[in-house]
Amino acid sequence: MSRNLLVFCGSKPGMSKAYTESCKELARCMKAHKYNLVYGGGKVGMMGAIADACLSEELHVTGVIPKFLEDKELAHPQANEMISVESMHERKLKMFKLSNAILALPGGIGTMEELFEMFTWKQLALHNLPIAILNTDGYYKPLINMLKQMVEQGFLDDSFVKGLVIEETPEELINKLSQLHEGNRLNSDLSKT
Repeated sequence: MSRNLLVFCGSKPGMSKAYTESCKELARCMKAHKYNLVYGGGKVGMMGAIADACLSEELHVTGVIPKFLEDKELAHPQANEMISVESMHERKLKMFKLSNAILALPGGIGTMEELFEMFTWKQLALHNLPIAILNTDGYYKPLINMLKQMVEQGFLDDSFVKGLVIEETPEELINKLSQLHEGNRLNSDLSKT
């Protein structure tokens, strides 16, 4: 049975080739564990790299893109399915509802906002889907340290940080996500959002 992995990532490629190169290994691991891709629908940057890599592995790629970005011709033309929505919030909610797990690759402010909203929903018990971070080339080290600071200063419960799947390689990360799916019933209740 295939599952959908929601990937948040940058619309730019970043400074290190390792960021976009890791997408190829991630797609291979997704195929091995029967994950398809749900993402923001873009054809540029990290978004384009993960879509291209998944299409090369013959995975089903579902993009969800706001109409104003589609109008700028930023939608990936080869995606198997492209869902057009009205707003950024609607995009995020639609992607979430289509998915069985959440993954952040390197990205900027938009990626952080998406990741943290998913994390907030989980903290509020609106879902129990696994949330993962691929720490390619140590990109997320400052964020991981900030989360630890939040725990140390009493703003965040340690159990939520320990519940994140944080790995350095796609293989380790997808193996962990797959184990979580095989061992748990995962669901969501976003009627309150």
